[in-house]
Amino acid sequence: MTTVQETASQPSRIAAIDAARGLALLAMAIYHFAWDLEFFGYAPPGTTSEGGWRIFARLIASSFLFLVGFSLVLAHGKTIRWRSFAMRLAQVGAAAIAITVATWFATPDRYILFGILHCIAVSSVVGLLFLRLPAVVSGLVGLAIILFSDSLAAPFFNQPFLLWLGLSTQPVLSNDYVPLFPWIGPVLLGIAAARLAVDRRMLQPLASAYSGSGRVDRGLTFAGRHSLIVYLVHQPVLIGVVYAYSLVAPVDPATTFTRNCEHGCVQNNEAEFCSRFCACATQELIEQELLQALLSEGQTVQSKPEVQEIARLCTERVFKAPKSD
Repeated sequence: MTTVQETASQPSRIAAIDAARGLALLAMAIYHFAWDLEFFGYAPPGTTSEGGWRIFARLIASSFLFLVGFSLVLAHGKTIRWRSFAMRLAQVGAAAIAITVATWFATPDRYILFGILHCIAVSSVVGLLFLRLPAVVSGLVGLAIILFSDSLAAPFFNQPFLLWLGLSTQPVLSNDYVPLFPWIGPVLLGIAAARLAVDRRMLQPLASAYSGSGRVDRGLTFAGRHSLIVYLVHQPVLIGVVYAYSLVAPVDPATTFTRNCEHGCVQNNEAEFCSRFCACATQELIEQELLQALLSEGQTVQSKPEVQEIARLCTERVFKAPKSD
């Protein structure tokens, strides 16, 4: 909620904050659409977890959490409205639990243990402790958490019930993992920024500078004011669209296997070797009518003697073949 309660002269709603949240939702939808394309095989494996897409995802999460902190001050900066806070916390918490349960059944090997909604819920509670502190305190603590969280990691935090803290020394497999550390850092920076804006009476000029009256502006502000609903709905809709398209124009199984093969191979081998090996393996699997079974059953088929022999044969062929210049 983007309400302000410092003085009667301040605006009851700041369209710029709602629009910023709406813009973050739009960016998230773009990222999730790219993720869906990768999941269904229309984009190479690792597309959204590497390079620019990885940075894009981190910027989106940071912007959301920064706005959480900023809005927390606007809604409860002078007096914490416990009933309103509890209702919003219950909504976000229930949505977070629902996502965990749904992804447990949909993708049990990478279900969402502690995603962006979980982090928002916990960070909002912790953020209440910083509402009355000077902006410089919240800002420095937030910055320190972002910069030095890795140094706090220890094997003790590898226990499953502590993974939400983000201090584990082992990687956590999840489709959306936004642990408290370091991600509460942007929340505290948002609190510091809002506290500074309130102290320096900058909210009224901010509200006046952006009316949100344009067609696109109205769309962004509407999405920002209903961010939880938009967040919960947009990904199922996008997945449904890509799935429907896959029924009309399915990805070539050979292309899917070759991409997956090369992505896994280059982790420990040279790119040229992987390209040749995977091309050989794809061709052999097609000829022996094993490709579709391998894609659908994975590890079960990989252990078969026929598949192991293909891997040995293609490795031998690649090493014997002359290298390209």
